Amino acid sequence: MERRAIGSGSAWEERGGYSRAVVAGRHVFVAGTAPIMPGDADPPPDPYGQTRRCLEIVEAALREAGCGLEHVVRTRLLMTDPSFAPEVLRAHGEAFRDVRPVCTGVVVGLLDPRWLVEVEVDAILPE
Repeated sequence: MERRAIGSGSAWEERGGYSRAVVAGRHVFVAGTAPIMPGDADPPPDPYGQTRRCLEIVEAALREAGCGLEHVVRTRLLMTDPSFAPEVLRAHGEAFRDVRPVCTGVVVGLLDPRWLVEVEVDAILPE
């Protein structure tokens, strides 16, 4: 099976020894994606803005892999507070309203106290 790693240039990837995404056959696995900003600037202060930023990074990785948001089959939404769910789901719904992937939401602690949300996706490359 063909395997290809995709990086985003994040210092976290190099330090942690992981890739933003991995293409394995027709499957694309995008790592948990935090709202990392250029130059390590502060992320948006709200769950909606952070989810949108996470999805921008995810979409860039998918495009490099050869697909897009329309090819996503599973999402995982990680948030630090359950009260964030409506805003996280609003951003998710804007991105995936017509795609309707399976979705799991989980309340967790994240590595950077500025992060409120992290998004992980799996996609299938088009034939």
